[in-house]
Amino acid sequence: MNIVNFTPLSALSGGLLIGFSVALFFILNGRMIGISGIASSVLVTKDKRVDNFLFLFGLILGPIFYNLISGKEIIISISNSVILLIIAGVLVGFGTKLSSGCTSGHGISGISRFSIRSIIATITFMIIGILTVLVKGFL
Repeated sequence: MNIVNFTPLSALSGGLLIGFSVALFFILNGRMIGISGIASSVLVTKDKRVDNFLFLFGLILGPIFYNLISGKEIIISISNSVILLIIAGVLVGFGTKLSSGCTSGHGISGISRFSIRSIIATITFMIIGILTVLVKGFL
């Protein structure tokens, strides 16, 4: 284990911020948060389109504000082809529609409500993710 990656204070504060954000979103909007549902409503439906667009815009602004406040550079690198990333994005979108939610919807909002469906979905996400990393390691 690399001790440099052990950052309990930043992990705790990040978790508290996520929990507070989910609770605040529910209080202000009367619905649970899930990024795929919000993105889908911006692209496909007209239900709360402006609110959902502003939420997604806030996700983009967050790292920019972090950079301005902390002065730390945020490095983004794309190591695969753009076409492969687009195909992967479409498949993820299909999967989130099929499972009625994404990792944020099931993993954060669903588990906090003790939803059996969300618990099973999150366990499935984790198992498939672990298997993918293991298979990738053997290739």
